[in-house]
Amino acid sequence: MNLTWRNTLRGAAAATLACGATLAHAHTGHGATSFLQGLAHPIALDHLLAAVAVGLWSARALPANRVWQGPAVFLLSLVAAALAAQAGFALPFVEQGIALSVLLSGAMVVLACRGVTPQPAHGLVPVGAAAVLHGLAHGAEAGGASFAAYAIGFLATTALLHATGLSAGFTLQRLRASLARRIAYGLGAGFGAAGLYLLAA
Repeated sequence: MNLTWRNTLRGAAAATLACGATLAHAHTGHGATSFLQGLAHPIALDHLLAAVAVGLWSARALPANRVWQGPAVFLLSLVAAALAAQAGFALPFVEQGIALSVLLSGAMVVLACRGVTPQPAHGLVPVGAAAVLHGLAHGAEAGGASFAAYAIGFLATTALLHATGLSAGFTLQRLRASLARRIAYGLGAGFGAAGLYLLAA
């Protein structure tokens, strides 16, 4: 990797970690009920990075006609888990699990860059599992009266973040293969580093 790209990736990783102190768990808090609160909730760093990473992984690892499956599995699992949380279902250590999901998402991107990709169905299992943890957090912080509006909000933002990751993956496909691989590898490593930071925060 040339010096310019190395410095760019280092700068991006540093910026990500610097943002972590204020955004790592910047959730809207219990009792969120509005559409706007739903839109804002996935902007917390842990949710944001995981959603973007799912899109990037899907573009890098899934066949061209199946890239939609990563975001679809995440969104469906997300809303199902949020509904379960509304019904009273809970798991211990959800925040730590969410941080681990960011680390795992980064590892999946790195492995995809190295050509290590499982069968698509197998790769979608950790995507769905990560979404369950994120959905439990979303649902636990929702007020019951306006849950539908809140859910539409967080689904819309999450879908937009998936689209951002997919767009980045498609853009990389138009670059020279070796350069695209290095950039994607750096992004995956950055996600992984952020996951480690969130675990320690």
